[in-house]
Amino acid sequence: QVQLVESGGGLVQAGGSLRLSCAASVSIFTIDAMGWYRQAPGKQRELVADVTSGGSRNYADSVKVRFTITRDNAKNPLYLQMNTLTPEDPALYYCTADRWTFLSGIMVSHPYWGQGTQVTVSS
Repeated sequence: QVQLVESGGGLVQAGGSLRLSCAASVSIFTIDAMGWYRQAPGKQRELVADVTSGGSRNYADSVKVRFTITRDNAKNPLYLQMNTLTPEDPALYYCTADRWTFLSGIMVSHPYWGQGTQVTVSS
């Protein structure tokens, strides 16, 4: 089991910055992939960014030049630096952790989710 606790959300003016943190109950060295999703009211949950234990990063096109996901396997937590926030960014941001196992050569994902932290942007 992996427990995740997010923090760092809040209210910020458009153009401002926030840094989200995600503390895991285990060493993140043992987690294969970690990331951030977000869900705005009336919209589907979407991937914001993720990073593997090997350091491969993936970003949603809408945040690619503004957000940075940081993971240090020797430390805890996982961070999401969000710059130049816009009115399209407000949402509940969730931290995720994924452990992979292999069964007959097929990778099986074991995801864990935090409770989320709210980000609000005022125009």
